[in-house]
Amino acid sequence: MGFLFHFGRYVMFLKRVFSRPEKYKILFKQIIKEAESLGVNSLGIVSIISVFMGAVITLQTAYNLDSAFIPKYTIGYAARQSVVLEFSSTIVGLILAGKVGSNIASEIGSMRVTEQIDAIEIMGINSASFLVLPKILGMVLMIPFITVISMGVGVMGGWLSGVLSGEVLSADFIYGARLDFIPFHVIYALINSTLTDLLL
Repeated sequence: MGFLFHFGRYVMFLKRVFSRPEKYKILFKQIIKEAESLGVNSLGIVSIISVFMGAVITLQTAYNLDSAFIPKYTIGYAARQSVVLEFSSTIVGLILAGKVGSNIASEIGSMRVTEQIDAIEIMGINSASFLVLPKILGMVLMIPFITVISMGVGVMGGWLSGVLSGEVLSADFIYGARLDFIPFHVIYALINSTLTDLLL
């Protein structure tokens, strides 16, 4: 019964979150503010992790290619496929879920302690929609941009580590990174990252 009670409360909360907002102008301003606060401010940590992610993938692929029959441009191809299809979409979603989730929890928790949420409710404003909906929409708008930036930075990190370590020539890596590129893979990764972040 405890599970059903809490699940019912959660469903009722979601109904309040996605109810019609009082003023769309204020909602739009809040979405822009949250997109900057939660999305743009996350670019630093995402970029750092993406560089090291691309570097590790490139070096591990290079060190494990022992056969002389496998061309060196395979390193660039494997790095691009790994970063674009899996790592950028999944890892970035996990990073943002942790960073943004803790940020939102601390912000709303402090508002609850200082009774700001109660003040919003007393003014007749739907606090769930006013506080939570802009955060959800702001992140849904920003996740594709952050994921694309992560893909580019990850491939650049792989190229940089491969060239600086001497494991692959720049021309070979770039040729492999451009080989048989399928644009739908990017769309797939964007959908994957958005769903990952929403579910987490």
